[in-house]
Amino acid sequence: MRPLRFLVPGTSGRFRCGGLLVELQTARLTADLAPTQVVTYRQREPDHAFLDDLLEAEPLAGDAACQSLWIVSWGFDVPGLLRRLRGRPVAYHAHSSGYRFALPTGVPVLAVSRNTLGYWGNRAPRSPLFLVPNALEPQWLERGDRSTGMAAQRPIDVLVQRRKSSAYVLEQLVPALRDRGLRVEVQSGWVADLVELFNSATVVLYDSADYWRGRGVSEGFGLPPIEALACGCVVFSSLNHALADNLDPGLLGHQIGAGTLAADLERIAQAVARPAAWRAPGPSLAALLEELGEPRLRQRWQRALTAINQHWDRVLRQGQPPLRAPAPWRVRLQGWRQRLQRLRRRP
Repeated sequence: MRPLRFLVPGTSGRFRCGGLLVELQTARLTADLAPTQVVTYRQREPDHAFLDDLLEAEPLAGDAACQSLWIVSWGFDVPGLLRRLRGRPVAYHAHSSGYRFALPTGVPVLAVSRNTLGYWGNRAPRSPLFLVPNALEPQWLERGDRSTGMAAQRPIDVLVQRRKSSAYVLEQLVPALRDRGLRVEVQSGWVADLVELFNSATVVLYDSADYWRGRGVSEGFGLPPIEALACGCVVFSSLNHALADNLDPGLLGHQIGAGTLAADLERIAQAVARPAAWRAPGPSLAALLEELGEPRLRQRWQRALTAINQHWDRVLRQGQPPLRAPAPWRVRLQGWRQRLQRLRRRP
């Protein structure tokens, strides 16, 4: 197994976000499988290697079997990073989709959701593709409260995280719920113990559809609703992009903004009053949490990394050229030619 290098712009300050935490968690998981290193490329940090220094110290030469496998992931930075790493074993850890860049021939894709997997299955059908969902960190499973107690046991009736929430939720739904006398908390800023916060809520609202539509890219995985489910919350969520991977509406979660404001108010009030009737069924939830636990994800990464190492051995060490997919314009042109030929053959 090649050593692994996870490329991130930095690990502090403006670079701290959900995507960074996922990369750092993944690096921790894969450290049990192969020597793993976090490498920064924008911000020099004393605890991590810097990309420029490594490329200067390791010219592109030698046995490809001994080279590290570079993992790139950071959205708009991916094309530039892949150009700098040309000729080296590399893989794209794909979170959000919709960035509209093309992958070089033969670059494997590690997709965090089926939504992203399908996106690259369409845009790069000849690249090796793998599904490696994000993993729930152990504290969500160790401290998650999936009890079926009454809502009175939890001090927050409805919890909303301001970031990514739609104007509909913040400006219409939240005031209307408060007018009904429900205890609604809109969380913003830093929370010291997010697990404790989720365990304090009966219902969690998550509506990111407008946020991502406005940015032109997708919800990469959608951990907050899964974290809420792990804590025994009733989840009302949008179903955009990767959220549809796991939130089977009416079973594991419930659609938010389903037709009218009145419908949302009625359903959320019922869930607060009778949460046991609205929570995800125990067996279905247990199966989901097991699938997204770190042990299962470590197994997925091991299978994917084994296949990716074999792929780069064939391409770089044995000189086997990777398959190429025809450009979309060529496929369309071929279709037009075939239709024209059929028209010409008609009597």
